[in-house]
Amino acid sequence: MKKYVSILFICLGFYANGQFTRPINIPRFDNDKLHFGFTLGLNRMDFTINNSGDFFTLDSVYAVENQSMMGFNLGIISDLRLNQHWTLRFLPGLIFGQRNMEYLVVKDDKLITKIMKIESTFLDFPLVFKYRAQRINDYRPYLLAGGSYKFDLAAQKEIKEEEKPKIRLKRSDFYYEIGFGIDYYLPYFKLSTELKFSVGILNMIKPDNTQFTGAIEKMNSKMIILSFHFE
Repeated sequence: MKKYVSILFICLGFYANGQFTRPINIPRFDNDKLHFGFTLGLNRMDFTINNSGDFFTLDSVYAVENQSMMGFNLGIISDLRLNQHWTLRFLPGLIFGQRNMEYLVVKDDKLITKIMKIESTFLDFPLVFKYRAQRINDYRPYLLAGGSYKFDLAAQKEIKEEEKPKIRLKRSDFYYEIGFGIDYYLPYFKLSTELKFSVGILNMIKPDNTQFTGAIEKMNSKMIILSFHFE
């Protein structure tokens, strides 16, 4: 019995040593001062709406809610290594998406629902700090935090007659962003999966002296972004 136990411990020792010393992919990747790449992803845009409380004084709007919709995004990556654990990342890109505004409107003593489709095409300029944990074989989890400036190219586009009435949004907004992800070191490049929460700071509603904007006191943008980074 002692003989078999000894052999078992020897085998386990070889196995553990083999696991610990096994070759890892692109071992010097994180030593480079600067990295570039590209990113693809999905997003879900949404609004946080503070109602004005004037529903009963307005002619027709009874309530307003929003529906988040799925979109997609793409961009480029510039990553500056600050030290072993910290990098500074600039990820300019485009974000395409849509949010639907659902108005409950009183018309002819009946309550009807009116859906406004609010499409957005953002020029996105995020600047974030990335904190990387210690690398474990070919994986490295990380956290990130920072801010971004977003410019909506679709905010002031001409509204078609069949789309009226329709509210407009302001073009520019500043966001704070937090998120987390995992770096995967593959044989020839690094792949990262990342989930990021982005919350707008400014009030995006553009008053137009109608009941549709009058029913809203403040409206902030927010989105969840799932990204796949290739470096």
